[in-house]
Amino acid sequence: MSMFGDGLDAAVQKAFTRPAPKSAPAQMRYLVKQLKGTKAVAQMLRISQRTVERYVKDQIKKPRPDLAARLEREVKKRWQPQIRAKARQKAATTGGIVIDTRARIGYTAPIGTTDEDRLRHLTVALPPQYAARLFDAQERGASDQQIRQIAAEALKEVYFQDDGRRAGQLEEVRFTDIEHLEFDL
Repeated sequence: MSMFGDGLDAAVQKAFTRPAPKSAPAQMRYLVKQLKGTKAVAQMLRISQRTVERYVKDQIKKPRPDLAARLEREVKKRWQPQIRAKARQKAATTGGIVIDTRARIGYTAPIGTTDEDRLRHLTVALPPQYAARLFDAQERGASDQQIRQIAAEALKEVYFQDDGRRAGQLEEVRFTDIEHLEFDL
């Protein structure tokens, strides 16, 4: 998946009220319950239906690393959907979202300004409308580049232009070479 998509998912997962199942058999039982059958789980995880049944009965306890990663990703994707929806809704309407990043950030500005890209570590609280745009883009299946562009626009308005109080001629913000990226609600 993408760095931005994973970051948004991790931020929402912090709102969970109960931990997701940890062991492979418990994760498999949860998926079987959610998808209403072993056949659908087997197709989704690209394994045999018999293997799913063996996990459910605790006959197999330790999956291969690639299967373990797919299993965990699918469980977390479906875990506590109502809590996930409430956290997204709160961020998009009242709370906003915090972006913490260490990346090369530059901008396009009039001649005579120091617009050279440089490595910056920023922790910026973004208003709810940007949280809504980020979550909507993720929900639509937007590419990592499109979500990055929304984040760059948010940084331009909130960090560089200080909500219109400075740097009015700023045209575009470049957000590249990301070393660290984390979102928080």
